[in-house]
Amino acid sequence: MNRRAFITLLGSATAWPLAARAQQGDRMRRIGVLIVFSENDSSSQRRVAAFQQGLAKLGWTVGRNLQIDYRWAISDDERARAAAAELLALGPDVILANATTALAASQRATRAVPIVFIGVSEPIAQGFVASLAHPDGNITGFTNLEPSMSAKWLELLKEIAPGVTRVAVMFKPALSHAIPLFQDSLKLAAPKFGVELIEAPVHDSAEIEAVLTRLGREPGGGLILLPDTFLASNLKLILEIAAHHQLPAIYPFRYFVGAGGLMSYGPDVDDQFRQAAGYVDRILRGEKPGDLPVQQPTKFEFVINLKTARALGLDVPPMLLARADEVIE
Repeated sequence: MNRRAFITLLGSATAWPLAARAQQGDRMRRIGVLIVFSENDSSSQRRVAAFQQGLAKLGWTVGRNLQIDYRWAISDDERARAAAAELLALGPDVILANATTALAASQRATRAVPIVFIGVSEPIAQGFVASLAHPDGNITGFTNLEPSMSAKWLELLKEIAPGVTRVAVMFKPALSHAIPLFQDSLKLAAPKFGVELIEAPVHDSAEIEAVLTRLGREPGGGLILLPDTFLASNLKLILEIAAHHQLPAIYPFRYFVGAGGLMSYGPDVDDQFRQAAGYVDRILRGEKPGDLPVQQPTKFEFVINLKTARALGLDVPPMLLARADEVIE
């Protein structure tokens, strides 16, 4: 499909009652969207499709009563600040912010324009909302991973690679106030699974390579990536070095596995984009974001890349394969 046609996907308004559509009127409304990945990335395209399909079912048609302005590759603070300022200059009715970096930039830029976020862990601890039930202010949305989930990552890593005894936990320091909460949860779980945790803070690609090279020098190494836009933007590098050093790894999102990673366990982000269309619709119809409760993930994905497992010399237990939502051959 032509990329421009894909991004400007049109949808039917038949799912919304006539009275509601009449109330909505034909006035053009505007949404600004900040997305982690590039415009050409398959994850970006799936998420845009899910979001616009959700809007279309609610009566919002791009080009008729809706305009959507996208800013892509929001993986660092500088890019996020510039992109948020660009969108605000266009006068949006709502901003959709994907991930912590985008939300933080949007919050700094405005306390007036409604913001709906997707893929943000611990929004209370990070100071984005007052509470999940009553966010207050101009922000609401859909949370990402809970820190308690990190114990599940250790469990799955040991199931697929029982020989793992040392696990590096990779993250970019200070990118998110939720990172220490994930670290604390992993520290509590590590003795149960008989592994030594190695904190692996990284700031650039050279540090990523150095961490993985050190980990791969001795047997028993494994890797956990914390949810982090910086690491996501270095996906290809991480996968290549992990494969070179034969390091079993578990990732927080499916797109790592689709690109060649071993396995992932985390929320279905595409589904959250679809749900976000409902919140954007309600705000465009007059509801306040502070009155819309922050929602936690309800749909999770466990994905295994069998080809990568074979390349690492791992025999995936049949019971583990049976529990997977998707197995990539």
